Amino acid sequence: MTNPAPFQGRIQTVEAQWADYNGHLNMAYYHVLFDRAGDEAFSAIGLGPNYVTQRNATFFTVEAHVSYLAELKPGDKVRVTTQILDHDAKRVHYVQQMFHADEGYLACVTENMVLHVSMETRRSAPFPADILAQIDAIAAAHKGLAIPPQVGHRMGIPRK
Repeated sequence: MTNPAPFQGRIQTVEAQWADYNGHLNMAYYHVLFDRAGDEAFSAIGLGPNYVTQRNATFFTVEAHVSYLAELKPGDKVRVTTQILDHDAKRVHYVQQMFHADEGYLACVTENMVLHVSMETRRSAPFPADILAQIDAIAAAHKGLAIPPQVGHRMGIPRK
């Protein structure tokens, strides 16, 4: 299997009911679009919806940092990329970038950490060997990619 670098999700559309009183995409729905694209990317690794029932394990998001860079409006089409930055036996650190599919501008970036969890104990657990091998392969394919400047960004008000 060829591992795309970065993983390219399907084109998604900003739904009209997701607009806020400013007439643009409400911040909560950026997460919906990222989550859907993440489901696609993690399904390619073997961590899709059936993983919970087949392996009695899953993964939980334990941290997320979001940078909103440009407005999106109802009807806009978006494309989300997913790039693995790092991983270990229990965690995956990744970044997703959301682009306006027609105009090409970067609208939003999210940096996330997920933790593999046993559903039996509800505690962290190592990934199974076959899944870890998939993560290793994708991480290797993503290793040479540029890291977006939003990764590792510290939030604060700059003082002079």
